[in-house]
This record gives sequence, structure tokens and C-alpha cells, in this order.
Amino acid sequence: MIAQVAVAALAAGGLAACGGSSDAVLNWYVNPDGVEVFEKYADQCGTDDYGIEVQLLPTGATDQRTQLARRLAAEDSSTDLMNLDPVFVPEFANAGWLKEVEGDLGDRIITSAEGEGDYLSGAADTVVWEDRAYAIPLWANTQILWYRESLAKDAGLDMTQPVTWEQVIKAAADNGGSVGVQADKYEAYVVWINALVQGAGGAIVSDTEAGRDAKVEIDSEAGRQAATVIEMLADSSAAQPDLSVSREGTSLGQMFPKNGPGEFMANWTFVYKNYEGSIDQAGGPTKEQFDDLRWARYPATVEGEVSKPPVGGIDIGVGAFSKHPDWAAEAAACITSKQAQVDLALEAGLMPSTNAAYDEVAASGDYPEDLIELYRTSVDEGGPRPKSAYYSMISGAIQSTWHSPESVDPDTTPEESATYLEDVLEGKSLL
Repeated sequence: MIAQVAVAALAAGGLAACGGSSDAVLNWYVNPDGVEVFEKYADQCGTDDYGIEVQLLPTGATDQRTQLARRLAAEDSSTDLMNLDPVFVPEFANAGWLKEVEGDLGDRIITSAEGEGDYLSGAADTVVWEDRAYAIPLWANTQILWYRESLAKDAGLDMTQPVTWEQVIKAAADNGGSVGVQADKYEAYVVWINALVQGAGGAIVSDTEAGRDAKVEIDSEAGRQAATVIEMLADSSAAQPDLSVSREGTSLGQMFPKNGPGEFMANWTFVYKNYEGSIDQAGGPTKEQFDDLRWARYPATVEGEVSKPPVGGIDIGVGAFSKHPDWAAEAAACITSKQAQVDLALEAGLMPSTNAAYDEVAASGDYPEDLIELYRTSVDEGGPRPKSAYYSMISGAIQSTWHSPESVDPDTTPEESATYLEDVLEGKSLL
């Protein structure tokens, strides 16, 4: 669910990129972000025993899940490797659709999830289900606050200190700027809501290991604080005209408008390379404008409370019904190598899942040092979405009751969404 602008020209079909000389082929289902790097590693990681063919998934996370779930539920033996949004892993692992990551690699991932290994703990935790690893972290994504230095200066904001959503919205509104978010009726809107709720010290649900019996907690003070932020932006002149259909790519052009001071924008790590690669091109920033781009930690929901930046990324899973599970596991280890992670960061702006790769990216000089450390800190100190085998139900219920953002009311939305989510989990209501 990232960098949609950068891949808009890609075809919707499969992209063949095979290595090796054998007739055996491993199908690797990938999301469009970083597809050029995926093609390269499909070729490099093929062997004399097997080749690897890249199959392109839809752009949106919801559509990606639907396609993969249908294949796996049918025990499709041709689904060998797949790029997984972190929230897919618990559901797919619980259903028996993923091959466990075994041996030393699996142990390293589990140890890292506990904060003691080379993988970023925030990334490693996304693939652990019931104390076992079911995928390999490839890149670790997070959101930060992107902004124009000149806009923040005119607003009198000290960006060396934590800022709140309320401060950012007011600063933009008072100075002719705007605030960019993702608030279309899709997964990234839930990402924003979840981060707001966690930033206020709450959770959408807890006790997720109980499955359908998880405790729904969004009808809380934290839920109301989250709704207050959304209502505040929706009612503000800082809201962008397409707020109710805004996605990752739609607010990119608002940072450097022909007229106006630009924006504050909560968005993923791909932003820096996206802008850097389009300097002085049609629709891109000038060099002077790019030099005015700055970054800060994700805004706080409540003043004095530490924010919980969203945690995302892509994990690589091996299909449980693959005809070649051992080869697929071998290929998965190859395409998640340190060098592959470095290449994704340098070529596509998709940041590593291991500290070793992060160190190499930092040493390259391709990114400002403080930006690299902000990314890494935001992943490890961020807030994951609920780790539940029923996450798709949780997400769907939240989308249904919190959209559109213009309809969000702190007095009613958290309560209504809690009731609906409970009914969905209990089977009393359908999405």
C-alpha cells in the first residue's frame, strides 16, 4: 500500500523474470512497490534446479489479500513465494497456509522479535505467530511527518521538539498550508486510526490471541481522542479537497504546489526517494523546493504522550502447498538477503528489516543520517496493527464505521464502531 504513484505505469499482469536453467519454476507474487528490484533478484536467486517468475499483485493491500487468500484456501500448489503485508501473516499462519521458517533463520527472527537479534524488533515481531516464525521480514516500513521547513518556520513550530496533530493542523490552517493523510475507505485509513488510538494509550482490540473473543476496546478515551483528531482535520481549512479518497500518492503533489506554502504530510519512507528522483521534472520539485523538505517523528495524538508511528513493510512467506517447499524456502532466504534489502532502500526507498543492512544504507550517503535514524527508531518504537487471525474483519469493521472522515464524531463513532466490531466478530453482523 505504498508508493502507488511510482508504479502507476506498470501493467496488471505477471512480469516474467526467471533465473536458472531448469524447467521447474517458483512463482513469486509481489506487490508493485520495488518491482524492478524484485525482478533482478528473481533472476539472481534462480538456480540450476529452479527459476523464479514474478507475478504482480494488485496495488492495494485489501486486493492483495483477497487474491492470495483465494489461492491458498484452494491449496494452490503454484503459490510458492509471496509478498505479505504484515497483517496477513497471523491470518495465513493460523489457517495453515504458510510454511514455518525453520532452523537458524527462524531462531534469529524469533530472538529479534524479543529485542535481541539483528532484525529490527518491530519488523521481526510482524512475522511471529504463536512463538513461531512464518515469514521473513524483507523491508520494514514506517510513517513519519514530512513537511516544508519554510511552512513550519512561518507557523512558529519548533520541529526539534515533538509536535501534536492539533499543532500541525492549526499551523497549516493558519498559514495557508494543508495536511496530507490517507483517509480513503481502505487499509491505510485503519493504519492512521490505529496509530492515533495507540498514540493516546489505547488499542482497537486487545487479547487478540483469543481470536473472535478478542476484547474490543476502541470505545474508550483513546478512541475518542483519535476521533477528535480526525474531526479536527475534516473541519479545518487544512484538509485537502480529496480527504475522503486520499491515498499514499495523492498528497505528494501538495508538498510543492505552484502556489502556496505546501503541506505537513504523514506518509511512508518511499517519499524521500520519490521526490529526489523527480527534481526538476514535470510535477516534481525544484532543487530549491527539495532543499526545503524536512522530516520529524510522527505527530502525537495527545500532548505529552509519545506517538506510535505506524509499522508496515513486506514479509516474504512460502506457501504451505508449494510443490517445491525446500527450494522456495531457499529462494526466500536469498531474496531477503542483506544486499537485496540495501538495493530496495537505495533504488526504491523501501527501508531494511535488519540493522546490518541499515548500517550499509547509512554508510552509502544516499540518505541524510538523521532521516535514516528516524526511520529505524520509528519502526522499533512504533505501533503495529492488531496481530489477529481475524484482522481482515477488524479492519473492515473499522473502515465501515469510521468512513468518511467528515462523518467522524468523537461522541458517537468509537461507541458505534465497537458495537459493530463486536457483532462482526461474534458472527451477528456481516461486513
